[in-house]
Amino acid sequence: MSANAPSLNQWQQQGKRISLLGQDIFYCTAGDEKKPALLLIHGFPTASWDWRYQWQALSENYFVITMDMLGFGFSGKPQNGDYRIAFQADLQQALLKHLNIQQYSILAHDYGDTVAQELLARDLDQNGTSNGSKKSSISACILLNGGLFPETHKPVLVQKLLISPLGPLFARLYSYKKLQKTFAHICAKPLSDEELQGFWTLISQQQGLRVFHKLIRYMSERRQFRERWVGALQNTSVPLALINGSADPISGAHMVARYRELVGGENIVQLPGIGHYPQLEDSQTVLAAVQSFLAGVMSSG
Repeated sequence: MSANAPSLNQWQQQGKRISLLGQDIFYCTAGDEKKPALLLIHGFPTASWDWRYQWQALSENYFVITMDMLGFGFSGKPQNGDYRIAFQADLQQALLKHLNIQQYSILAHDYGDTVAQELLARDLDQNGTSNGSKKSSISACILLNGGLFPETHKPVLVQKLLISPLGPLFARLYSYKKLQKTFAHICAKPLSDEELQGFWTLISQQQGLRVFHKLIRYMSERRQFRERWVGALQNTSVPLALINGSADPISGAHMVARYRELVGGENIVQLPGIGHYPQLEDSQTVLAAVQSFLAGVMSSG
């Protein structure tokens, strides 16, 4: 692990807890509150610790904000929690409001991409297209590998089992060995045992496996709300960028091809030989791409 990347224990110690919309949420912030705000949204099945390699460097130029979403990591995992994407977006907005953030950029991955699409859709609902008179509250949006289009998403076996009628049973039987096998499949560059053990700790915290199958319902929601969420990418005036590990079997090069068809070919960074977690597999290239895109947006804005 990089010297300036916090261990899971260090990450937990630097974080805070807050009650948002009646839920127990773990979150982290860093940097000067007067600098532009950057919201980092993690993926499934991990947590905000995913951003540890970019965290310190990004905090030098931005006020960085991230949370463990409901059901993930160190946040609450209520048995009867509301795990809809819409509620996860509500929680992101509640945290921004608590921190008195009106204007922000987004960096998202995987499940977090879908939350980001909902935030972009809400921004459109409120402000209309680029011809609208109101100013968007989102300055820029960067998306890493994720199921932006349900028709190109290729779920792995674990995801298929979790969303099946056997999901609750499979979730309880899920193990560290199964986690290792899944990450070996989706990451083109192997992650360390320390990282994988950290992920397992985050997943199994607070009897997390009891709600594991409920988190996967976002795959059904992506089909249900496809028009809204794909439309958000097509109609937003917010500058978009895509950073993609091309070797990802879930949402790699085949998803980028669809993105070019439906959204456009601008601001796409493809990383050959990198899989589903580019921020971990090629952390410095991802950091450089994020910094370059955001700097360009800020200078032109």
